[in-house]
Amino acid sequence: MKYQRMAMEEESPEQLGYNTIRNNLTESSVRDRSLGELGVTIDDMLLPYGDHLGKPELREAIAADVGPPLSAGQVLITAGAATALFIVATSLLEKGEHMVVARPNYATNISTPETIGADISYLDLDFEEGFALDIERLNSMVRPETQYISLTYPHNPTGTMLSREKLEAIVGIAESQGCYLLFDETYRELTCGTPLPVAASLSDRVISVSSMSKSFGIPGIRIGWLMTANPELFNTFLAAKEQIGIASSVLDEEIAYQAFARRGSLLPAIRDYNRQALDRVRDWMQKEPRMEWVEPEGGVVCFPGIREGLGISVDRFYRELNTTHGTYVGPGHWFSMPRRFMRVGYAWPTPEELGRGLESISRSLDAATP
Repeated sequence: MKYQRMAMEEESPEQLGYNTIRNNLTESSVRDRSLGELGVTIDDMLLPYGDHLGKPELREAIAADVGPPLSAGQVLITAGAATALFIVATSLLEKGEHMVVARPNYATNISTPETIGADISYLDLDFEEGFALDIERLNSMVRPETQYISLTYPHNPTGTMLSREKLEAIVGIAESQGCYLLFDETYRELTCGTPLPVAASLSDRVISVSSMSKSFGIPGIRIGWLMTANPELFNTFLAAKEQIGIASSVLDEEIAYQAFARRGSLLPAIRDYNRQALDRVRDWMQKEPRMEWVEPEGGVVCFPGIREGLGISVDRFYRELNTTHGTYVGPGHWFSMPRRFMRVGYAWPTPEELGRGLESISRSLDAATP
């Protein structure tokens, strides 16, 4: 595999330096949490190799949260969701083998298959269609040799959702066509309405991926997981994990376990803050006629775009936004989309930072308008 850096990572705030950004609207998670905020305590603990599947108590907690038919033995802890996605892609694909992936998408869902040299069919989600997934179009793209379909919901970067009926129809496509469905559900806990069932609980043709990074605000511990009820597939994924890193960090797993055990008290406040932040973005969008969007239904990001036909220079807009105002968003090219679109993360910044950031977008539009 010939690796190339993804624009999303090369231009990320942690690479630019957080101290260079005044208003950070690029983040796709809730605000980072400290151990004290999480109520996590770490005593003098032994640091051996851990269980190759992951800390049993953490896997049991995840499985209990999902409920039957999944069990702890069908949960594999990984170094973040990104590693889980890498494991799936490298386990199921070889050069020239076919997959279908929705676009736009979280970069790893596309970049790793591209690096492998897979034969990729892109299911493009169009703004004009509300970024809605077309079931018939998806079905027409699946071939007899298709290895898997790759989707993420609540969707990153648009925040759109699937209905349960659509999800079940997609699972039906995977079952009838004999391929797998990779379902990245990292934002499931932050759905605005009723969350979808964990997709892997619906069929042994489904692989679910999630993590502690986005909804819990602890990306620094690098803990994610994948789930599948397919024992042969699970064994393959375990073999991949063992070859990549043997086991996860036992320290990271302990922090994740303690935080996950407190999800009942942590998540309500996080959801409440998200609602307030989204309300603020909604109010700003209603007052900013030069921008358009599909209102998100889950997650922590939205994907508005500068309206076409107004003569606004997109390049000048970003120069003004970044240089003059010190405000950063995720530009469309991070997601193989036109740069007039931008991912705005509304749950990570403080209310003050979010307010200043949104105002900076309006002022940069002023400067970029002829």
